Amino acid sequence: MTQASTVTGSARIAEENRKSIARRNLRTGLLFTAPALIVLAVFVFYPAIETFIVSLTNNRINRAGKFIGFENYVKLFHSADFWTDVRNTLFYAVLYAPLVVIVALAFALLLNRKDLKFVGFFRTCMFLPFVISLTVAAIAWNFILSPSLGLVPYWASQLFGIEHLNLLGTRSTAMATIVFITVWKNFGYFMVIFLAGLQGISAELYEAASLDGANSWQKFWHITIPALRPTFNYIVIFGLIGAFQVFDQVFILTSGGPDRATETIVYRIYTEAFGNGKLGYASALSYVLLIMTLIVGLIQLYTNAKHEKEELA
Repeated sequence: MTQASTVTGSARIAEENRKSIARRNLRTGLLFTAPALIVLAVFVFYPAIETFIVSLTNNRINRAGKFIGFENYVKLFHSADFWTDVRNTLFYAVLYAPLVVIVALAFALLLNRKDLKFVGFFRTCMFLPFVISLTVAAIAWNFILSPSLGLVPYWASQLFGIEHLNLLGTRSTAMATIVFITVWKNFGYFMVIFLAGLQGISAELYEAASLDGANSWQKFWHITIPALRPTFNYIVIFGLIGAFQVFDQVFILTSGGPDRATETIVYRIYTEAFGNGKLGYASALSYVLLIMTLIVGLIQLYTNAKHEKEELA
């Protein structure tokens, strides 16, 4: 009986110690994460909640409005301009994300070669556009592509006889030109991430494949691509989210034109909020964009998890 009581008492003491350690760890964790949680609460959660509340009103920039429920959402879904903006945003994202991945991977493979001289210099040159402010880069490209002053129209006229080339002012080429400029601006960042992934692949895998008679394409397809899958996942998600938020280059280069050909959802949010003063309508647009981004992110995460399960199986 005494032995049983002793065992029971020891188990109770051990359980109390475990709970005490857990409470202490919780307090320590909260203490260390409190600054970040406060920043998130003030600059992320509160604005998000406030934006949703405003989206249910007809607030204007110069006066408070009244509660109108989901009328703003109904109005924007029945707006032809909204669907034009959605189509432009999706077109930009579908064109930009694969292109920046392909360009970044190509340069990463090239600059990962051991026999390449001045590799550090070339890597710096490729990364340099990312360091430049997007606003500054867009202004520079605006001068370069200017029909009257730009180098590109001048050389197109001199070499190919194309007069008055206006890539940003033509409906069929404006969005593709913005995509090109954004790829030029951002591919260096993704290239560095790909380089980190490539340098994490064991050289023994390539040596074993060479002994088995694999050529360069087979090694790339069966070793490099599978090993870079986590890197691809990050870059694709990051690239798509960035594509949905495109604004600066559109604002500076085309202002949504010509004829709304480059007007995206974020640019529409800006014009509705600060041009037309419709804060409620602009807030509703913001939440629709948030839902679109979440859907794309969840689809990508689900696809990645499915591939990982198939590989483990």
